[in-house]
Amino acid sequence: MTSTTSGIPMGADTGSSGPTFDPYDNTPELIPLRTAAQAGDWPAVRAYFAALDSVDRLASASSLLADIPGVENFLERAAADLPGDPLPRALLAERYVYIGWDIRSGARAQHVSREQFTQFHDWLRRAEQLLIEVCAEQPAYAPAWTARLMTARGLQLGQTEARRRYDRLSAHHPHHYRAQTQLLQQLCPKWSGSWDAAHGFARECATAAPDGSNSGALVALAHIEHWLDLDSGEDAAYMRGVPVRDDLRHAAQVSVLHPDHRPDWNSIGAHNAFAFAFSLGGHFADAAPHFAFLGDRASEFPWQYLPDKKSAYLKSRKAALESRGGGNR
Repeated sequence: MTSTTSGIPMGADTGSSGPTFDPYDNTPELIPLRTAAQAGDWPAVRAYFAALDSVDRLASASSLLADIPGVENFLERAAADLPGDPLPRALLAERYVYIGWDIRSGARAQHVSREQFTQFHDWLRRAEQLLIEVCAEQPAYAPAWTARLMTARGLQLGQTEARRRYDRLSAHHPHHYRAQTQLLQQLCPKWSGSWDAAHGFARECATAAPDGSNSGALVALAHIEHWLDLDSGEDAAYMRGVPVRDDLRHAAQVSVLHPDHRPDWNSIGAHNAFAFAFSLGGHFADAAPHFAFLGDRASEFPWQYLPDKKSAYLKSRKAALESRGGGNR
């Protein structure tokens, strides 16, 4: 898949040195967490999480912490010292998942060695054991159930088990955006799902969520995954199609473009999903409000799907913002 198969313009003069794909640049409130984690300062990390006011922020912070090399060392000590506290075990488990996934890599299964799979599954089983304990003690603990969606996928426990885990979480925390994005991956054909299941779940999330929720971005993510799975030529035609464009328009209007939307830590990723999807189809006027919100705040996912993510973002943004005067409607 290359950017020449999409509607993204090639060779445009961008006139900008941006964007930044660093989540800490895009969300400076997260910097104290990184500072504490890199210093191995568990009391500061624990205090940071204690001050978070929503499960969505907790999920975002958990994910970023898990991606910091070496944090497993102080998390293991914290988990041993605080056996009744679910937080250090859930954070440690997610870090184990990330370690395992880094070993496996993001390649399709046929390109992953047996040794990689063995180590990958070993780390995921270590994570799963911690998560089983936390979920048994704290059935409403969102970070643990979200991480168990990742272990279910990596350990190939199947669609039914993954959906069971999501349903357990959503019974306590409906419209949990990060959990929704994890189950969406499970429902794609690359993980033995189907496009009917993936698109159906995405639309279900968009419809069921309150107006202004980020959940509508699941529709964009499902179309992006579908595009990624198509052959060159078919992929661009798919994203250019009127049904996809209209699906994206409706999802954007009920979510991040709705008057009730209140930007939060997930809004940057949601707007990036729409900006990317509309740009792939050449629907730059539709992408414009998303780029206007974002400015230089790009997200690694999904722009990483293109060979030169920075150039693609800049060229797409330039075309989108230039289109606002008319045309491409």
